[in-house]
Amino acid sequence: MIETVDLAIVGAGPCGLAAAIAAERAGLSAVCFDRGSIVNGLASYPAYMNFFSTAERLSIGDIPFIVPTDKPTRREALAYYRGVASFYNVRVRQYETVESLQRLGHDDVRFGLDDDVNIATRMPRWRVNSIKRAGIGCTTFAHAVVVATGYFGRPNRLGGVPGELLPHVVFRYTEGHAAWHEPVVVVGGGNSAVDAALDLYRAGARVTLVHFGPELDKNVKPWVRPDIMGRLAEGAITARFNTRVAAVEPETVVVRDAEGDSRIPATQVYTMTGYQPETALLTAAGVPSDAVTGIPAHKPTTLETSQTGLYIAGVIASGFDANKIFIENGRDHGKQIVASVLAQTPSPDVF
Repeated sequence: MIETVDLAIVGAGPCGLAAAIAAERAGLSAVCFDRGSIVNGLASYPAYMNFFSTAERLSIGDIPFIVPTDKPTRREALAYYRGVASFYNVRVRQYETVESLQRLGHDDVRFGLDDDVNIATRMPRWRVNSIKRAGIGCTTFAHAVVVATGYFGRPNRLGGVPGELLPHVVFRYTEGHAAWHEPVVVVGGGNSAVDAALDLYRAGARVTLVHFGPELDKNVKPWVRPDIMGRLAEGAITARFNTRVAAVEPETVVVRDAEGDSRIPATQVYTMTGYQPETALLTAAGVPSDAVTGIPAHKPTTLETSQTGLYIAGVIASGFDANKIFIENGRDHGKQIVASVLAQTPSPDVF
């Protein structure tokens, strides 16, 4: 399959969808790619999660997000974003992984002008190489490319400790039903770890929270902190602070603190230790990232990277600090990008 569009967007999360909507409303053709389903990152959130932001701050495309409570649930958000994508007829190529981005040379541009599908209004400058889950390779030519890959594809591992890849070690939490009456260990001290620990406790698991810091992270949601502190105070959830995981065994976790090594019974281990931005596509395309912040080189006003016509959108623009950009302040990135694309093209009649 070969296709030519104005804007190719890698990632069909809320910020990627918002960019596609902004493009179509400006008269540019757009297509989103996602290696999973539409808003795949949100679909992988805990089953019974409530968002930190209000529904109004999560809305895109000027479509109201109406829910009966102040903060929407995961299920409500999934339904909302499916509905918005359907309303705007956003083209989402689900379960299709983008493997590489290639800048077109002067002699290569002609390959993007006589394709199976050509719905572009501007000259192609990039080649997007992708593969469907059936193994079929695809080529898409695009005038501009937006990388909006989110933050949930590269979990922080435990540092190569023995056993961290055993099948009962989980790097993404869904729900606690399977841990009923089981001893489990949750690794981490932030929001994800706290949410998982509380949900597991309510599902009947015997929970031990292991965190390398002296206390829970400062950014734990204020309406959740009293709950977790209460459970820790009464001993319903056990906490091991200033402690690190040294090894994972089939039914125990070896932890290390100032007093040495000890073992905690655990038939399931949940490592809620955060994620790293997915910058491999950008790096391969020649976009450097700051070694300290992890932020890809880009212009904040336009979100264009050091490579002309290659943009970033959403949380990937925050580098290692995932708490810097959310849906609510990344949803407008698409408007900035589209404005930049239009400003660079004096006339749509380039063919």
